[in-house]
Amino acid sequence: MKNISLILSIIIAIAFTSCENNNGNISTDVVNNSKSAAGEVGNSEAPVMTFEQVEHDFGKIIQGEKVSYNFKFTNTGKSALLISRVSTTCGCTVGEYPKIPVKSGETEYIEVTFDSKHKSGFQNKAITILANTQPNKTTLRVKGQVVLPQNN
Repeated sequence: MKNISLILSIIIAIAFTSCENNNGNISTDVVNNSKSAAGEVGNSEAPVMTFEQVEHDFGKIIQGEKVSYNFKFTNTGKSALLISRVSTTCGCTVGEYPKIPVKSGETEYIEVTFDSKHKSGFQNKAITILANTQPNKTTLRVKGQVVLPQNN
């Protein structure tokens, strides 16, 4: 009985982690950056990601459509902002982000694309950004209602 529970737990863990889309490797610059590694909250020199909004509602999406939204952010901190990874909750959602440092005062975008193929009903997807900020994780959300196409 214990073996069956262990195997079932492993299968469930693999299923949940296999849908994550990590879009590349972690940058060694961020891993070695003392501002992100030290865990010091309130560091006045740390970069800060300031988003205009952290959630976007696509409204009604016809099943099979790909829709995109650009989340606009500004580095309002005092040092360069390095994004090491943008991960999503499912392979149906992809996040594109700047691969170069965002200097203090600069504005950039994280483009999130949702593919509604094989989806139906209300969808709510999380996009997690890992960067050299405090805290080092920021979560964005896209949502929408996927409806079946009408036959004419």
